[in-house]
Amino acid sequence: ADLMLPGVVVPPSGLPQVTRGTLCAVTLLGNRAPVAVGVATMSTEEMLAAGMKGKGFAVLHTHLDHLWEYGDKSSPPTLAPLVTDPAAMESAGDQEELQGKEPGSSCSPEPEQHVDIRDLSLRDRDTRAQLLGKEELHENRAAEPAEDASTGDQQEAEDSRTPQEQMDALFNQCFFHALKCRVKKSDLPLLTSTFLGSHMVSCCPAGKQLDIKKSSYKKFSKFLQCMQHQRILQVKELSKGVESIVDVDWKHPDIKAFAVPEGFSSASAAQDSKSGEREQAYHAPEIIPLYGVSTKMIPLFQESGHRKGSILSSSEVRNIIINYVKSNELVDETNKNFVKVNAILCDCLLDKSEQDEISHLKWDELLSRCLEQLQPLHQVTFSGQEPVVRKGNIEPIDISIAQRSSNKKVTIVKNLELYGLDPQCVANTLQQKVQASATISPAPGTKDRVQVQIQGNQIHHLAKMLLEEYQLPRKYIQGLDKAPKLGRKK
Repeated sequence: ADLMLPGVVVPPSGLPQVTRGTLCAVTLLGNRAPVAVGVATMSTEEMLAAGMKGKGFAVLHTHLDHLWEYGDKSSPPTLAPLVTDPAAMESAGDQEELQGKEPGSSCSPEPEQHVDIRDLSLRDRDTRAQLLGKEELHENRAAEPAEDASTGDQQEAEDSRTPQEQMDALFNQCFFHALKCRVKKSDLPLLTSTFLGSHMVSCCPAGKQLDIKKSSYKKFSKFLQCMQHQRILQVKELSKGVESIVDVDWKHPDIKAFAVPEGFSSASAAQDSKSGEREQAYHAPEIIPLYGVSTKMIPLFQESGHRKGSILSSSEVRNIIINYVKSNELVDETNKNFVKVNAILCDCLLDKSEQDEISHLKWDELLSRCLEQLQPLHQVTFSGQEPVVRKGNIEPIDISIAQRSSNKKVTIVKNLELYGLDPQCVANTLQQKVQASATISPAPGTKDRVQVQIQGNQIHHLAKMLLEEYQLPRKYIQGLDKAPKLGRKK
């Protein structure tokens, strides 16, 4: 952006004498190192006559622009001001100060500054090397104190940074903090707006607030573009006008070297880390169907030492039935595929209307009828936990499509809790994957369950996530057949 005159601080000695078209260097108060180069759009007299309003300089080159990216990407050094007046030094603030230079002009009030500007390129590297040593500049794009400086000197150097430099440093801190502690590979692609609003903001230290307008980047897209040039992440426009982070290099030295600030809430960081670990370490539960001996089936099972309420697996039930048939010599002598129905089998397995008609049963039918008469149970074993036995058959994850106003469709998912899945985590993951709104609401007809609702028919994405990522068996997912059919290309 061009430099507007309201942002220019007039030094006590007055503005340098410039004419229209004069090449000028722009610096910040408290540092003589230029941060931009521009051309004056009006003379000094015209600036004063306009009341220091309007566009004063057309900016040609700035720190962090494309031309800067082709260089070594170093930050401006910290050069002490030539002004030694204490009153002038105390008046240093946020705004920018203009140092003009007109070739051949003898009326400039500050000729010493012009000499320093010419020599700046020769002195940049030495000054920067003294201040930064071997440290990288990714942590805060501002001057850092020397490594052997005392704690008091470090604090003083930090306070001497302009608000813009401090905001740049805050953005860098929150950026690396969010990538290291909050964003996971499963979150990608991630909307840039979500990354800023949900992840970076939550990493902001207490008492501070991120404001891109107060930084040197002015736009968050420009900040991410700078990080992309450093090959930390990759940003793409997946849909028109909407940018998303599609890849992050978590092995990048800048991310690996970043240390979480001491002032940050460790409890919050630990909670986020634990939730991330839970999601990453999810394993589908082991589900085993079981059967309880009912009152009607007691006569059939009491010979094997079982009573009402005894819990058996399907293989145990099969063995008990086989042993009962053999011990009572009920196998048909002419056809061993059939079993003779005695009085106990008749009472336990046959209805009243069948008792006079059926005298033999096939082995498969005998076992299936027996399982039907037992009380259904199921055992769920989550990774690292003790098995839990519940009554009835486990309800499948139910996926349905509902129609809302204006012919809009939504996908509703229920019973995620039964399989150890956190509905909120599933909603967040789906929202980022399909880039559609996802909400949580109480499931109708239940007391302690919730349902996930996502805009549009998202069954394809749900199936991929539940079957491939969470490794859930297909038999425990209901409604996958309602996925939208792909139309034929004409």
